[in-house]
Amino acid sequence: MMNRQDAVMATAVDHYVTHTRITLSFIVPAYNVAEYIGRCVSSLLSSHAADVEIVIVDDGSTDETGIIADQYALANPGLLKVIHQSNQGHGGAINTGLAHATGAYVKIIDADDWVDPSSLITVLSVLREQLRQGSAVDLVVTNYVYEKQNKHFKHVVRYDNVMPAGRKLSWDDIGSFRTNQYLIMHSLIFKTSVIQRSRMQLPHHTFYVDFIFSYQPLPSTTTLLYVDTNLYRYFTGRQGQSVETKTMVSRVNQLMRVNQIMTRLTPEPDSVPMGLYRYMIHYLSINCVITSTFLILSKERENYRIKQHLWQQLESRSPAIAEDVRSTTLCRLINIPGRTGRLVVRCGYRIAEAAIGFN
Repeated sequence: MMNRQDAVMATAVDHYVTHTRITLSFIVPAYNVAEYIGRCVSSLLSSHAADVEIVIVDDGSTDETGIIADQYALANPGLLKVIHQSNQGHGGAINTGLAHATGAYVKIIDADDWVDPSSLITVLSVLREQLRQGSAVDLVVTNYVYEKQNKHFKHVVRYDNVMPAGRKLSWDDIGSFRTNQYLIMHSLIFKTSVIQRSRMQLPHHTFYVDFIFSYQPLPSTTTLLYVDTNLYRYFTGRQGQSVETKTMVSRVNQLMRVNQIMTRLTPEPDSVPMGLYRYMIHYLSINCVITSTFLILSKERENYRIKQHLWQQLESRSPAIAEDVRSTTLCRLINIPGRTGRLVVRCGYRIAEAAIGFN
């Protein structure tokens, strides 16, 4: 629940963002992506819309990323701005972009990804109509597409099974997500005032902060709208990407840090709408499973102990939340004890990896 000071601030911020001339701010955190950033920025400029703002944050790149970004800024004055900073990691770059965004809505685009031009036109039309009506929704959800390198098959992630398209929804209108389905950063367009109300500051020099970005603003979100269009193109499969299995195993301590933050952010069941609580438990359980999985895949005895600590921390935070998380199907599987449990996790991961074709 918001206190009086928060409510006054929210009203002032909402008044500002609904009267700004910028409908949508794209924030592009960029680090050593000279090979890809042109494709990203070109897609964002494709609508030729005067009410779109692009904020590129050059996060201490050592290649030509910053130079390329500056060239785009010179060619597109008033539409695109570049901020150069010393390296602060993905979260630090997003924080900087958010601090400079002036649009009513905001969307994060990683610099090696891009948007579909025709879908962007559709989304902008929807956002403008929301603002014109004067009661704009807090969160717009779209589909995203896995664009795996050297693969012709494109996997589209949709949400039509949990929310009807084109209608303003509350959290209690949302259906049950599938076991492996959740709202990731690539699918989300937040109202800027929602991000500000949540007081989100992502940790610096930490990977996987997109989990936090997709989680912390949710209690400040009351209305949603699903637009059934394939806006975001998520480029996967390039070497060294942060979602590669070997990379995630090597950075499991950062997954653990993100999990600890999400655990602290989880509201008690009677403090938010039940539909929102149900979804947040679902999302937290997925993060607990992902973190636990890579702790097990490391095959390091110390990480097995850390996995136990993860679940103890959850219990200490809130017995009610811990019970609800543990009761989910994946969490029951991840907590099968001993060598048998670890074998089940490793076999299950290999099967899932092959089915998804993720790496």
